[in-house]
Amino acid sequence: MQDMDFTKPEAKPASAPSAPYKPAASPCYDAAVAERLFRAGGRIERFSAGQPLFAEDDNAKGGLFSRRPANQMYFLCEGEVAITRAGKVLDTVGVGEVFGEMAVVSEQPRSASAMAKSDCVALALDRAGLQAALAQAPEFALMLMSVMFDRLRFIAARLAARKAPAGAAIRESSVFGPALLAQFEAALPRAATVRHWSGATIMREGQAGAFMYVVKSGSIGVTINGTPVERVLPGGTLGEMALVDQSPRTASAVAETECELLQFDRAGLLAAVKAEPAFAMAMLRAVTERLRHMNGRLN
Repeated sequence: MQDMDFTKPEAKPASAPSAPYKPAASPCYDAAVAERLFRAGGRIERFSAGQPLFAEDDNAKGGLFSRRPANQMYFLCEGEVAITRAGKVLDTVGVGEVFGEMAVVSEQPRSASAMAKSDCVALALDRAGLQAALAQAPEFALMLMSVMFDRLRFIAARLAARKAPAGAAIRESSVFGPALLAQFEAALPRAATVRHWSGATIMREGQAGAFMYVVKSGSIGVTINGTPVERVLPGGTLGEMALVDQSPRTASAVAETECELLQFDRAGLLAAVKAEPAFAMAMLRAVTERLRHMNGRLN
């Protein structure tokens, strides 16, 4: 199956390729929050005009047995960076913007290349550095999730306006393995375990959402405008979009079986992420996978 570029907006003619969707394009992006994270754990890197920062299709993991270093994400302090795909300039990154984050979070190859347009100074973080820095700036995880959710809402609105194709795949999702889920529950300062019978409505589109949920047992069906889009299994999450950016629910969720859920609020999530940043990394990766799936349905 072809790897979809879930970060780009609506397709345009080949003569005008779309720029990758970047965090700063979202009203949810906060440069001050991003800078705090990079100051907490990033290292300064300098690039001369014309020097590449990373290349399309670079392997995200790198590491001990790879000739390439692990991919990095950047916060630009000085200069400008050109984003290109197949040799064509798609966009320009300016001071105060984050870029390269999707490959780091998802551990997938780069979807575009980056080259310094002028002499640049940037703060750089690899995946391990990001996870460590989240202990000092956990609000960055929520901000980045809000940016991704902003894109998800755009996709959800487009999907709701069209008839679902016959045989469209329903994605099955799980975020936390059993061990990580047990650690997550223990790290929450306050949480409740709630139980629902099969057929019970857990949340509805358009409702306000003060809580998010992690499935401890059972199966939850998620729909957008009545169209099934996802099945959440044990270790999976739901309701996090409304919790993170305090917006109305984008989807409805109904218990497919008798189920048990862990319920908690925004303050509890922040406290857990600060205690163990691996929780945020797992959630961020899950959101990128959801984006990839939803964009595949849109296209």
